[in-house]
Amino acid sequence: MKRALFVSAFGPALGSGRALRMYTVIRALAELGPLDLAYVNHGAEEPSPEYQAIASIDFHPIRPSRGARRAVAFAGQKLRAVPGDYARSYSPELVAAAEALAVAPGRGQVIGGDLNAFAAMRHLARRRPVAYNAHNIESSYNPSDRPSRVWERVALERFETRALRIASESWMVSRLDMERAHRLAPGAKLRYVPNVVDVAAIEPVAPRERRDTVLMLGDFHYPPNRLGLAMLAGEVMPRVWAEAPHARLRVVGRGLEPGAYPDERIEVTGFVESLASAYVGADVVAVPLTESGGTPLKFVEALAYGVPVVATPLAAAGLDARAGAHHLEGPDPAAFASRILDVLRDGAPELAARGRRLAEEEYSVATLVRLLAA
Repeated sequence: MKRALFVSAFGPALGSGRALRMYTVIRALAELGPLDLAYVNHGAEEPSPEYQAIASIDFHPIRPSRGARRAVAFAGQKLRAVPGDYARSYSPELVAAAEALAVAPGRGQVIGGDLNAFAAMRHLARRRPVAYNAHNIESSYNPSDRPSRVWERVALERFETRALRIASESWMVSRLDMERAHRLAPGAKLRYVPNVVDVAAIEPVAPRERRDTVLMLGDFHYPPNRLGLAMLAGEVMPRVWAEAPHARLRVVGRGLEPGAYPDERIEVTGFVESLASAYVGADVVAVPLTESGGTPLKFVEALAYGVPVVATPLAAAGLDARAGAHHLEGPDPAAFASRILDVLRDGAPELAARGRRLAEEEYSVATLVRLLAA
């Protein structure tokens, strides 16, 4: 059986939405056959236990250069119109490792695991098929209208368009992103490879008798999550507290200091090792994104845990979830607060059960295996 090759600019460890996307795609590929994983070990010196438990995978860590050689590589990428963040992450060592591993005997499919990795493999992709595992349409998120930021978005859009055109096929996380990718590169070959979670390993939580906790999870280094939290804490929760003063907001994830909010009804816990413990204590999960691309994995994760979800239309836009059937929708702070109050007052066990079934059917690793095998 041929061995697939997955090349990543990030290490094999969990802890973020990007990391979970990488892990679940690799899990699915490894169920289809043996796999080589080449990675730059910025974030993980050793593969995490979840990766080490995958039987059919071989690891190939790449140590990136530092100092003058890295500076020369960065300058060369900038001259080739590579946007700043991607030029900074460019690794000549990743290029060399990918080139060598791609021609190994018995080589099967080759995948650039993220835009950083695929950009480094673009010359290889002109000589042999290389798939691009997209995490988002990166250029769809524009955090500012400042001229400098608009120009950065234009440059990123051109860069992303080139990747879509060069790739043998691009794996998109949502049908919405497939539409965006088609607009950028009409002739590109696209495959729907959604963000998923390990639903089989997640035990749905039981509804609690005392309903008082609103949960938001995410990486708060990511600007859209910070903007969403600002709306939730500053505009939604005051409306909730006006009718349910006992309600609490619990915020879980990296990027916030424990004392970020002085209000004692807002609990900032930071990163937690066990996500199950966060969901067990939650009565409703808030996904208040107003700016973003792709699909929020915490939305899918909350469905899998069987906790009722209240989300903005944008947060649900890339999913097959239907408002009223699988989650509740709040297009503005007042409506968002009203939907949270509905759940805190009456519960939503049937909604949560339908959300869990949707996760099992459409957003599981087993679903990903089926889609990649097609």
